[in-house]
Amino acid sequence: MNQAELDAASALACHPEQLLSDVAGLPSLPGVYRYFDANNEVLYVGKAISLKKRVSSYFQKNHGGTRIGHMVSKITRIETTVVRSEAEALLLENNLIKTLNPKYNILFRDDKSYPYLKITGMPAVKRPGKMPDPPGCAPACASASGPAAPLVALFPRVSYYRGAVEKKHQYFGPYPSAWAVKEAILLMQKVFRLRTCEDPVFNNRTRPCLLYQIKRCSAPCVGHISAALYALDLSNAEKFLRGDAQSVMRKLEGRMMAHSDKLEFELAAELRDQVASLSNVLHQQSVDNVADRDVDILAVKVQGGRACVNLAMVRGGRHLGDRPYFPAHVQDALHFEDDELVQSSLPVEAQVLEAFVAQHYIDVAVPPSLVTGEPVSKALIAALGERSGVRVSAVHQPREQRRIWLEMAQTNANLQLARLLSEEGSQQARTRALADGLELALDDLAELRVECFDISHTAGENTQASCVVFHHHKMQSAEYRRYNIADITPGDDYAAMRQVLMRRYGKLAEALNEAKITGMLPAGTGRLPDLVLVDGGKGQVSMAREVFTELGLDLSLIVGVEKGEGRKVGLEELVFADGRDKVYLGKDSAALMLVAQIRDEAHRFAITGMRAARAKVRTGGSKLEEIPGIGPKRRASLLQRFGGVRGVGLASAQDIATVDGISRELAEEIYRALH
Repeated sequence: MNQAELDAASALACHPEQLLSDVAGLPSLPGVYRYFDANNEVLYVGKAISLKKRVSSYFQKNHGGTRIGHMVSKITRIETTVVRSEAEALLLENNLIKTLNPKYNILFRDDKSYPYLKITGMPAVKRPGKMPDPPGCAPACASASGPAAPLVALFPRVSYYRGAVEKKHQYFGPYPSAWAVKEAILLMQKVFRLRTCEDPVFNNRTRPCLLYQIKRCSAPCVGHISAALYALDLSNAEKFLRGDAQSVMRKLEGRMMAHSDKLEFELAAELRDQVASLSNVLHQQSVDNVADRDVDILAVKVQGGRACVNLAMVRGGRHLGDRPYFPAHVQDALHFEDDELVQSSLPVEAQVLEAFVAQHYIDVAVPPSLVTGEPVSKALIAALGERSGVRVSAVHQPREQRRIWLEMAQTNANLQLARLLSEEGSQQARTRALADGLELALDDLAELRVECFDISHTAGENTQASCVVFHHHKMQSAEYRRYNIADITPGDDYAAMRQVLMRRYGKLAEALNEAKITGMLPAGTGRLPDLVLVDGGKGQVSMAREVFTELGLDLSLIVGVEKGEGRKVGLEELVFADGRDKVYLGKDSAALMLVAQIRDEAHRFAITGMRAARAKVRTGGSKLEEIPGIGPKRRASLLQRFGGVRGVGLASAQDIATVDGISRELAEEIYRALH
């Protein structure tokens, strides 16, 4: 038996027979496969043109101590899904990667949706030339489009929007950031003077607002512009957002000259100012000679075990800005060729970029042009085009304006990755300093888990407790919790601390004590933190010690953060529940900085909760739709009549009863609910 056969026999010997039987029975069809370990956790998700050929190749030789070998040695179970084509396999693979979070795949996560610029509805007037043009008569304009047409339908609103799109509105974007959308809205105000106010405000205006005075709105709410002229401005704004700025410029100039020839110099002057504003915007953004309309520019940087993909967006020929993405699992990720089991010859930058393109455009519309800092496989680009129905092209070595955009994106990728590495290095140093300062025995610093509690209330009422979590060198906002405290004396912070600690750790303590007897920990049981911080001194620590003693938990976990002399920042001392002396870490201590960061985050989280509770109280503690007898139509009538929930809350029962469909009895019920 030669060495290759010995290696193959060794590789087969370390895997369960059922797994090898499943591998032998795979079909020679395209599909996606998932590997699982003994704990039923997914290790790797991959795609294959032939499942049988690809998956079998993993088990046909001994990979030694390589990353591939380390992963293969953990495989105990496999799942496969057969698909119709390579394109389907590619899309399913990346959907599963985002869903299952496998350790050996490069993973991009972005829980934030992209913002859009939204124009509400469509203008009711399709042909402005057919509309009457009485600039001071908005009601007449409304009647021209039919008696049922609401006034707001004639004057669509431009606004910031994030969420699912609806067909009845127009959306422009996506934009890389909220700032980019707000800049675009400001542009719509400066050049086209479109309204941004909400419909209830629009319907209840009796005179122009400040935006009209500073020439940021044409005041359609009080009839200072006809529906026909507003529709014309709206049409020009839409063309500009789609990249047809030069056409808009020519039309504005033509209208200006026409008014000038008719000696209508005031109207000509307004158009002159509009042309000047638009010209200034075009000059600043340097889009005069750019042929590309919608382009995504992708640059990648890998350093220090971390990676950054910087995505810059060009929409309508305008550069809207960029956004950085930082993938997980870069060090452990594997990538294989389609035809044989070898580590990919692609550089890691290209692997990271391909993973981003495949995962990012699952949820986001792909533009027709991609400019990339690394080559992207043609099969991937073809799959994206097939899925989106748009012909997609990718350019790796661009020229002229595209090259300038790519260089900008590469510079930003370098800066963003350097910032991340600096922040992570600083945070890890703080974690290490805290572990050393408190003599915590940890095998892995990243596993240090700290939970911090803070009590807040409004003059003794509406007491809340907040709990924030520090883990993996950063705050874990998804694990934050708020607890409403009840059945205590108002203002008794000690009783509130006792209640929240019992609720937080009571069931966990029961499970741990049961495990000591049975020797088995129930499935789904969490873990105790390595440190429990309470915002307070001896009193709060004494209460926490009492709770932990009652629950049978380790007292050494509890640490109180006591204000220093004069309550000055940097003079805090740590108080221990197990009898150790107080510790002052030093004003410039990295450990104290981390403790202060966690404590301040708990305080911030508590304050935001209290503000939300107070805001609810100010609006009556109840939403309109929660009041019996108030449905969507009556709610809309109330909001339109009083300009919002706050206006309804300020109205008397008599005023509420004047709204159509609201009886005297219901008005009194609404008043009681809101007060």
